[in-house]
Amino acid sequence: MTNVVRTHTYRVDPANLDKLLTQRADLIAGIRAGNPGFVEARLTRHDDGTYTDVWRWESAEQMTAALAGAAGFPLVGATLALAHDASVQNGEIVDER
Repeated sequence: MTNVVRTHTYRVDPANLDKLLTQRADLIAGIRAGNPGFVEARLTRHDDGTYTDVWRWESAEQMTAALAGAAGFPLVGATLALAHDASVQNGEIVDER
């Protein structure tokens, strides 16, 4: 099985961080409930003030299906609205130790 990740990099105004964390937790629970291939989500705060949010999936097909359904999930837009200077990349895990 090849795992894939979707990596979001963004900034959050400190005043919005608690709200983002709460909404993100609810968003993850909702995505996980409808997508059994969703393995984990990890949020990292970096020294420069940016955050990296890595969402791991069992397969590219499962990730793609979840992304297609995300448009109908209201918390997606509300949570993304709390972030700025955002970028996203998809990738395949090729080595893990």
